[in-house]
Amino acid sequence: MAKSPCPITRAEFAQLAQPIEVVIAGQAMAAQPKEFSTGSLGWNANEKVTLQLGGHRVTVQVGLNLTIVGSKELPRT
Repeated sequence: MAKSPCPITRAEFAQLAQPIEVVIAGQAMAAQPKEFSTGSLGWNANEKVTLQLGGHRVTVQVGLNLTIVGSKELPRT
């Protein structure tokens, strides 16, 4: 699949991006707007979540990146 050009600017992302609610196993967390070290724009969430597994409570580490396709190539100001 070919990369799509990013339809927004870095300034628009900074002005408009809001946290995104993510629900994992019924537990809500907020992915925060972020400019990644690669230059890509998107959202990031890192939290620990407790799940039930075979009658046991297990803690898992959630690491989630939502990256806007094509944002790495946007000009930097």
